[in-house]
Amino acid sequence: MTPPDAPRLTIVVPVKNEAGNIAPLVAEIERACAGLPFEVVYIDDGSTDSTPAALEAARAGRPWLRVLRHGQSAGQSAAVRSGVLAARGAIIATLDGDGQNDPAFIPVLLSALDEAGEGAGLAQGQRRGRKDGRFKMLQSRIANGVRGRILKDSTRDTGCGLKVFRRHVYLRLPYFDALHRFMPALVAREGYSVVHRDVIDRPRLTGTSNYGLFDRLWVGLLDLAGVWWLIRRKRATPRAVEVGTPEADAARDEDVGC
Repeated sequence: MTPPDAPRLTIVVPVKNEAGNIAPLVAEIERACAGLPFEVVYIDDGSTDSTPAALEAARAGRPWLRVLRHGQSAGQSAAVRSGVLAARGAIIATLDGDGQNDPAFIPVLLSALDEAGEGAGLAQGQRRGRKDGRFKMLQSRIANGVRGRILKDSTRDTGCGLKVFRRHVYLRLPYFDALHRFMPALVAREGYSVVHRDVIDRPRLTGTSNYGLFDRLWVGLLDLAGVWWLIRRKRATPRAVEVGTPEADAARDEDVGC
């Protein structure tokens, strides 16, 4: 149950060895979300540089900034899940910790989710003007094309870290490594709609990527097969009501009326 004084929005930021990006990105989030009731949860995924010290410095004077730490690196999906589990908000926003995702688009995605109503589970950012190298962009284009044809998730760019979604919907999804790359298809699998908004990509602020291209490519093919199987095996979820409650009486009356 959400605490009565909890913020509506929790912004989850997974990081690994991003010491130079902590202070500028936290300041950007603070400016972008100043008009919202929000908290920020950083998950340090086993950093071996000065990221812990940078996060400790950023926390000074910011009671809305919380920090979790993995004792050893478990990957981006695990970090996102740790943040969502710790979140106090009913709505979750995620963005990458390298500065390539502009926090100014968080309110845009939040508005898109609100406008779509309770039947929408995810507002997915789709990058324009990507700043990655040509080989990485080619790989991403091929992967997104194959994924789209197989899963039919109507999403051009599932790898974009900018997402806003309902916490309870996320917790219904089957958890596995790389879950964050298949969220549109899995959210739709649960019966929720997905809305999309274009966002502007930026160069990373400092440092280098912590994720290998070839690892992502080959593991992604196995993940794609697994997600396709999960979608094929999905069955309708029955509505369960407790006997002897007003809800059960109303459901019985509806059945009789039919």
